[in-house]
Amino acid sequence: MAEMKLLGNSLSPFTHRVEWALKIKGVDYELIVEDPQNKSPLLLQLNLVHKKIPVLIHNGKPICESMVIVEYIDETFEGPSILPKDPYNRAIARFWAKFLDDKCLPAMGKALFGNGEESDKAKEECSELLKILDNELKDKKFFGGDKIGFADIAANVMAFWMGITEEASGVILVTSEKFPNYYAWRDNYISCSKVKEYLPSRDELFSHLQSRFHPTAAPN
Repeated sequence: MAEMKLLGNSLSPFTHRVEWALKIKGVDYELIVEDPQNKSPLLLQLNLVHKKIPVLIHNGKPICESMVIVEYIDETFEGPSILPKDPYNRAIARFWAKFLDDKCLPAMGKALFGNGEESDKAKEECSELLKILDNELKDKKFFGGDKIGFADIAANVMAFWMGITEEASGVILVTSEKFPNYYAWRDNYISCSKVKEYLPSRDELFSHLQSRFHPTAAPN
């Protein structure tokens, strides 16, 4: 039997991408919890380039970067396909995953966690990017059509984590009036029974994020 270990953290959307892929394929694994503020020697040894989670260890061999790991899992194990079989549709799924990671997440991070002019500019950028996503999701339940696929897994942070971060920060970037298709996709993703089963505790994530925005706030 293959030995499968995952260095990660249950509150991390990037760890969740990998866990979700492993669940889709029915692959058993051991989660080795990492503290992002106090990285273990093992993590630093196995991810020399980025020094961050997640890292999948399959039979002693490490694979880094969440979406690279998801592709590896899809190609290595039997079970439902995560990437489409059609080459064109596979390319489109990879395009949206890269768009989300390279464009949307950095802008979202600056808008929600930044300050002053940087945050204001990022909010404007987020609005334009969300318009693109909203248009792409028109008449579609998920990025891949009727079922969750590769691009949806890449977008998990935009579904679950983004909404809770908005609430914790008090900065609202998404409304149903402004981005109805994107808003509906987010609800569909979070409401999916299989996804819901493996999402982290909402209260725990909210508390964690709130402590970042209000580090000096005294507990009640």
